Amino acid sequence: MTDFLDLSVVLYHPDPELLARSLDTIGAAADRLAAAAGVQTRLWVIDNGAPVGSDAGANPFRPLLDRYADAGRPAVTLIAGHGNVGYGAGHNLAIRRGDAPYHLILNYDILLEPDALLAGWRYMEAHPRTVLLTPKVFGPSGAQEFLCKRRPTVLDLALRAFAPAAVKRLFAKRLDRYEMRDVTRDAVVVGLEQVSGAFMLFRRDALVRLGGFDDGYFLYFEDFDLSRRAMALGEIAYVPDVRMVHFGGKAARKGGSHIRMFARSALRFFNTHGWRLV
Repeated sequence: MTDFLDLSVVLYHPDPELLARSLDTIGAAADRLAAAAGVQTRLWVIDNGAPVGSDAGANPFRPLLDRYADAGRPAVTLIAGHGNVGYGAGHNLAIRRGDAPYHLILNYDILLEPDALLAGWRYMEAHPRTVLLTPKVFGPSGAQEFLCKRRPTVLDLALRAFAPAAVKRLFAKRLDRYEMRDVTRDAVVVGLEQVSGAFMLFRRDALVRLGGFDDGYFLYFEDFDLSRRAMALGEIAYVPDVRMVHFGGKAARKGGSHIRMFARSALRFFNTHGWRLV
C-alpha cells in the first residue's frame, strides 16, 4: 500500500505569483519524496478569502491547483466557501479530514528545498518519539531566520514586535536568546518549546490527540499554543536538513488591525500558559 503525507496550506488573498512559485517547490519536493520513498503527498488548500457559500469548482485558484496535479500528483482538495475562519481553524478543516501518518502544516509564502519533504519524512520515521518537526528557515536574502522560540515574557514580545531598532540593539542579547540563536544552527536540536506555524510537520496521531489548533486564536500565537501542548506528547525537533525560504512579515508592519489581533492572541496565550512579565 502506498504511504501518504497530508499537506495543508491556508490562503487569504495571496500573491498569485508567490503562490505559483510555492506550489512549484511543493511539487518538486513531493516528487522527490515519491521517487525516493514511495510516499505520495496529498495537498489540501483552504481558501479563507473565498466568499461565503462560493463554489470551490469556480475558485480563481482552481486552474493553478489543477496544473499542480496535472504533473501526475494526487488531485488537490480545495476547501472554500466557509469564510475567513482564521489561520488555525482553516488548517483544522483539512486536519479533521486527512488520514495520512504525517500532516504538514504550511504557509503559502514559502519555498521548499527539493529534499525538504524527504528529509522530514526520513527523520520522523527514524525518531518515533518526535511528534513535531520544524525546519531550518532562510529569508529571501539568504540569511537564516530564527523561528524557534523559548517561552516568552511580555517584555520579549513587546521588544520583538514593536520596539524601534535602537531599543532592540540595547536588548540584543536577550532577544537572541529568546530566538534560540545560540542553538538552532546546523545541528539537530530536540526538546523545543515553541515553533513557527509556517512549517509544522506532525505525527498525525499526536495532532489528532491535541485536537489540532485552538480555534479561539484567529491569527498569531496559535502555533505557539499548539507547540506547547505538543510538548506533553513527545519531542519537538529542529532538523536543519529540512530547509525552506520564508517571505513572512511582522504584525507591527501590517497595521492597526494586525496589532489588535496580536494583542488579543497574546492575552489568550498568557492566560492559558501562564504570565511572565519580564
